[in-house]
Amino acid sequence: MVWHNNFEDPQVDKNDPNPWLALYLDKSLPMHTEAKRALLQGHNSWSRRLLLPIIRPLARLMIVLVQLLRMVIPNKWNSSKLLHYTIYWGLKHLVKRDANYLILRHFNIGTELLQFIADNIGVKIESTIPLKPKKLEDLKDDTFLIHDLNVYNFIAELNTKLSEEARDFKAPSTINYDAITDGEFDLDPGKQSILNVVDLQTAVEAYTPLYALLLSDHDFWRASNSLQLDETFAIYISKLMNDPLAVMLVSNRHPSVPFSTLQAGFRLMLHGLDAEILHGYLREQKRKSQYTLHE
Repeated sequence: MVWHNNFEDPQVDKNDPNPWLALYLDKSLPMHTEAKRALLQGHNSWSRRLLLPIIRPLARLMIVLVQLLRMVIPNKWNSSKLLHYTIYWGLKHLVKRDANYLILRHFNIGTELLQFIADNIGVKIESTIPLKPKKLEDLKDDTFLIHDLNVYNFIAELNTKLSEEARDFKAPSTINYDAITDGEFDLDPGKQSILNVVDLQTAVEAYTPLYALLLSDHDFWRASNSLQLDETFAIYISKLMNDPLAVMLVSNRHPSVPFSTLQAGFRLMLHGLDAEILHGYLREQKRKSQYTLHE
């Protein structure tokens, strides 16, 4: 069933409590309130209940078939441009506005997390491209592919420079929170029409085979494995903050032992949640630091 979906005026039925509303009211995770609402109302939708159980097994079968096909077709048969245009078209015309909002947020959050780490370790990273899309059209510029390249390039350049300087991660005397936005991003996730019915998780599962088909096999594997790097960035943040909580908050772990690409859709959802929680954690710490300064 789909429970009552009004999270703005929550009414808890004690005989049949809405599990998504209960999670929305829960304050255990440091997550932006509007992002939490958008995520959980998507979980509470009919599309996730009816479409996801159909889409998920079909999507995983398609990944297997595409990877078998990749064994015999030239690797040069790929098109990042077509992939990104297809994603853009689907998001604009079929996917819920709340889901598009979360996707746009994700790239802005990812850019801020990387900048926060660079600012506080004192290293200038030159190999990454800041991604701050404001509207769906901005996603057509290879945004998803660049996002994956950024995380690997960031790790490689950061650690190379630290090795050259013979130093390691160390908590600075004063944390620089300039990179972290405390508030809402200026985003335009598009319109909510009668055709925009697909929730975020169903959309993610449906798009994953397109990644396998329209990216090279190498690019697809790299993108899939990048999802487990949440733990790596959480370790960086924990060392800089001198606080183990950041590592405890993430779910995607152990990048040196990669999962199957068949699980990429589910782990992409975890990746989005991990990024939101890490950003929320830093946002809370920023507020605490400002409160301390004004005491």
